[in-house]
Amino acid sequence: MNIDTEGRFQAARVIGRGVNAAPALKSGIGLTFVLALLGTGARLAIPVLIQQSIDHGLQPGKIDVSFVTTLCAYGAIAVLVSSYCLREATRRLGTRAEVGLFALRSQLFDHIHRLSLEDHNNEKRGALVSRVTSDIETLTQFFSWGGLGLLLDGSQMIAVAVVMLAYDWRLALVAFITSAPLVLVLRYVQSRLVNAHNLSRQRNADFLGSVSELIAGAETLRAYNAEDQMIETVSDSMSRRKKSNVRAGVIGAFLFPSGEVFAVFTVMAVVGSGLLIGPSGGLTSGALVGFIFLTYRFLEPIAEFTEIIDQVQSAVAGLRRVLGVLDTPIGPPQTLHPQSLPKGKLSIDFSGVSFAYSSRLDADDDDTPVLHDISLHIPAGQHVALVGPSGSGKTTIARLIARLTDPTIGKVFLGGVNLVDVANDELRRRLIVVPQEPFLFANSIAYNLLFAEPNATESHMSEAFSELGLSDWLEALPFGIDTQVGQRGSSLSAGERQLVALVRAFMVKPDMLVLDEATSSVDALTEVRISRALERLARGRTTISIAHRLSTASRADRVIMLENGRIVEDGPHSDLVAAGGKYAKLFDQWLISTGSGEVE
Repeated sequence: MNIDTEGRFQAARVIGRGVNAAPALKSGIGLTFVLALLGTGARLAIPVLIQQSIDHGLQPGKIDVSFVTTLCAYGAIAVLVSSYCLREATRRLGTRAEVGLFALRSQLFDHIHRLSLEDHNNEKRGALVSRVTSDIETLTQFFSWGGLGLLLDGSQMIAVAVVMLAYDWRLALVAFITSAPLVLVLRYVQSRLVNAHNLSRQRNADFLGSVSELIAGAETLRAYNAEDQMIETVSDSMSRRKKSNVRAGVIGAFLFPSGEVFAVFTVMAVVGSGLLIGPSGGLTSGALVGFIFLTYRFLEPIAEFTEIIDQVQSAVAGLRRVLGVLDTPIGPPQTLHPQSLPKGKLSIDFSGVSFAYSSRLDADDDDTPVLHDISLHIPAGQHVALVGPSGSGKTTIARLIARLTDPTIGKVFLGGVNLVDVANDELRRRLIVVPQEPFLFANSIAYNLLFAEPNATESHMSEAFSELGLSDWLEALPFGIDTQVGQRGSSLSAGERQLVALVRAFMVKPDMLVLDEATSSVDALTEVRISRALERLARGRTTISIAHRLSTASRADRVIMLENGRIVEDGPHSDLVAAGGKYAKLFDQWLISTGSGEVE
């Protein structure tokens, strides 16, 4: 997955794309900006009132108390108006930020689940988790504080610049020219800060991915006494993350003193120029003092800008990674004009299908096709077993039938309808996949069944167990259907997890099944239960079984033998055994094996 597709976008363009992805962020922004302008404008009344007090309220040897008191009252009103407007602008922007980022997080979460299996396999799970968590959290901090700062400080600089020009255009030019080089400095530092924060976000994603693997593989690591090795890998990831964060922090720390230095130079230039102009140039003492206050007001946001820019770059780095996920096409793509599948049992047809895990077919090793020109017809209601050595293409054929991926060349038809023209919702209702290692949520058996059929009652679930001949197993569990299965079903054996998955598939009542038989060793009783449940589940349905135990293949209506991505034998089990070909040799090896039923 290319997460950095927007790597060269400017910060403003990336933020603009993020706002377009979450329209709530810009909802009511006009009124919020007006409130911010009013708030900052009211604050500008203070320097004006100070100037008026000095020039007209303070006469030689006399103070016009009434005039100064009136100006103080106006100042108090200005402060109250400014406080209200700025508070309301802050509230509105903060609320819109939370609503908008909630929508963006939901959109991102939904998009991740619609990505192809290849994208999920190519990206570490922890890295994807970091998009929804830490990257979005970075955006939350920016839009709730940095975004507010940009809005308020930007409006303040605009308002102050206008007032400064109105006061004295000469001093205004001095202030602008003296502070202008700061823009170049900020731009120089910003370009390096962008790269530093991009690297920091990438290192953070790598770190989360390593931690995810450490936790998920705890059992395997303990079995091989390899915890220290994996912990060292995580520590290296943590170290790289620390170094990238420190580098970003060092570059960001250069910003604040830069703003302070230019602020001092600007005030010095304004004071010096004001003294040179003096009363002879039409500049009163009050106007100079008021202008100095305005200069501080103008430079005040610059000091905050240096901090905000640091946060902006961190947010842009996170937003770029979020947009990179949203830019990744969902797979397989959905048709805009879906066709309905025929009712009842469904046939399967492959027409000249080749498949490679690359977008092109050539002689390179990475692009070698997994399937080569497969054409076959499976009648509706037939139970077909796919057998063959590891890497022969069995799982790929099953994925193509379930449309977890699309052919590189050729077409797959279900009930005579091209799979690419079938709506995903209908396909998932009509076809159920039971994987080799079924995923169970850390909850009860009932919860894992309701996941497939939310409206099912306890009696419906018990009836499903009975229909598949599994009532005795269910009754033997300590709490029956309310038995907790543990994390990823760890409280159950591999065979028992498959039993739950078969019941879950049965409750959906699909017209077609794709079953990937578990390869883990199971006890004899569980194997009998699995075989019995499979037979009852497949009855009356088109069924494709990836058979790792040839006892399953022997019970199927038809066996398809695959080798190197090609169909080498096809027919009923008894006919293939009698023919003495590759399947017969495979079957003979299974018969004289230790009895585990495993086929490599």
